[in-house]
Amino acid sequence: MEKVSVLISEEEVNKRIREMAEEINKDYKGCKCLKLIGILKGSVFFMTELAKHVTVPVKLDFMSVSSYQDGTESTGTVKIVKDLDEPIKGDDILVVEDIIDSGNTLSYLLKMFEERKPNSIKLCTLLDKPERRKVDVKVDYEGFKIPDKFVVGYGLDYAQRYRNLPYIGVIDFIDE
Repeated sequence: MEKVSVLISEEEVNKRIREMAEEINKDYKGCKCLKLIGILKGSVFFMTELAKHVTVPVKLDFMSVSSYQDGTESTGTVKIVKDLDEPIKGDDILVVEDIIDSGNTLSYLLKMFEERKPNSIKLCTLLDKPERRKVDVKVDYEGFKIPDKFVVGYGLDYAQRYRNLPYIGVIDFIDE
């Protein structure tokens, strides 16, 4: 059985997303089109809310990868479940992630994206767990640094549950 307690409120999350969008708007002012690439499934809530506040023209694309299966620890093996629908050559891309912990998945994806020759690549994450970092990844836009706890809500899940919580919660497992 699990118990979820609030780590970051819905209001705090929404405020920070608006602030991040303002930073992106400044950095990409004059950009003809910014392609947001969401890493499924966790980034959907964050990316759609972020996109609402980005004022430069945007296109959306998604990639689905897996390194967790149904557990709470990354397996370390990145499996591409769904690739991008469109090429990114010559595009300005912003990779949008729900959370970065070990950095393994993002490091793998960023190298793969670089090989596809976009004009620029930046990384945006709602949550960052630097304590768990195994591979260095440069985060350009960061929502919140969080402690090494298993979190759910706002797109993040445990075994496909809790994604729809409007806040970031810490999950505790209770023995019955």
